[in-house]
Order: sequence, then C-alpha cells, then structure tokens
Amino acid sequence: MNSNEIERIERAVSELDGLLHSFDSLHSLIIDAAQRIEASIRKGGKVMLFGNGGSSSQAQHIAAEFVNRFLKDRVALPAMALTTDQSILTSVANDIGFETIFSRQIEALGKPGDVAIGLSTSGNSPNVRAAFNVARSLRILTIGLTGRSGGELAKCSDIEIRINSISTPRIQEMHLLVGHLVAEMVEAGF
Repeated sequence: MNSNEIERIERAVSELDGLLHSFDSLHSLIIDAAQRIEASIRKGGKVMLFGNGGSSSQAQHIAAEFVNRFLKDRVALPAMALTTDQSILTSVANDIGFETIFSRQIEALGKPGDVAIGLSTSGNSPNVRAAFNVARSLRILTIGLTGRSGGELAKCSDIEIRINSISTPRIQEMHLLVGHLVAEMVEAGF
C-alpha cells in the first residue's frame, strides 16, 4: 500500500467525520424542509429538483427516492429531476441560453405551492439561481442545498441547508445525506 493513498483516504474520512459531528446545526432546517415538502404534496404539489454535474445526479437520485420508495412500500410521491430531458435541456440551452435550462422548466411545470430544490456546492450556479428567481415569483417554495459560503443561492432560498465545507466531494456526500433524511421523513408521513 502507498502511504499517500492511505493519507488521502484518512483525510477524506476525517473531513466527512467533522462535517457529521457539526450536522446538528442543520437538524431544524432539515425537519422544516421535510414538513413543508410533505404539506405541499398533501395539497397536490410536487417537488422539482435540479443542479449541475454531480449535483444533477444527486437531484435525480433524490427524485427517485420520492417517486419509487425509500425505505418502505407506499404511494408514489410526485417529484421530478429537471436534469433528465435532453431535448428540453439542449433546446433551451441552444435557443435561449444555458442559464435558463431550469427556470424555463419551472415556468412551464411549476405552480404555486410546489417545491423547488436546487443543489449547488458553491451556491453560485447561475441557472440554479435563475430557477429560484422564477420559482419565487410563482410562489414556489425554494430549498437550496449549498456549501462554502452559500453564495448567491443563500439570498434567494426560502430554506438554505448549507454544508460548511469548501470540498465539493464532501459537500455532495452531505447533500445526499440531507436528501435521504428528507425523503425518509416525508415517506414516514405517507
């Protein structure tokens, strides 16, 4: 075994362990998000999730936990990842601009009482921010999963769940934990 690889593993595990130990500061935000999502679904609302790169995959993963199941069999819950339709993404990016790939979908699919969950490790993704601006104008609850300083997304999120790290991989790992916890809590209500 190479000592550099072992050190790399230990450093990542140590950083993740530190984030988990500071996680209690997020408990009330996670509970609030889950309760508000459950209330939205009960009133006929849906959850729309989106992000770029790895956050795009996270959005798809979390949406699947709602639609299919998380820990138990139950009724399907309305959620969608706005990152999956290549025709919409590429036509909007080509005709209007990449900054509008999510906001255009929020405009077309969102309605008051829905929930928009945007994932951005920096909090500064222009297309996530633009989607939140449209969502808020439509009275759609915005939940930002961020990292670092929270960036611009911190200013336009109704609920911001910020992972206090500058490491993109650690932030993404914690975003998945947050998504799983929210899915578990919402599922418990059904």
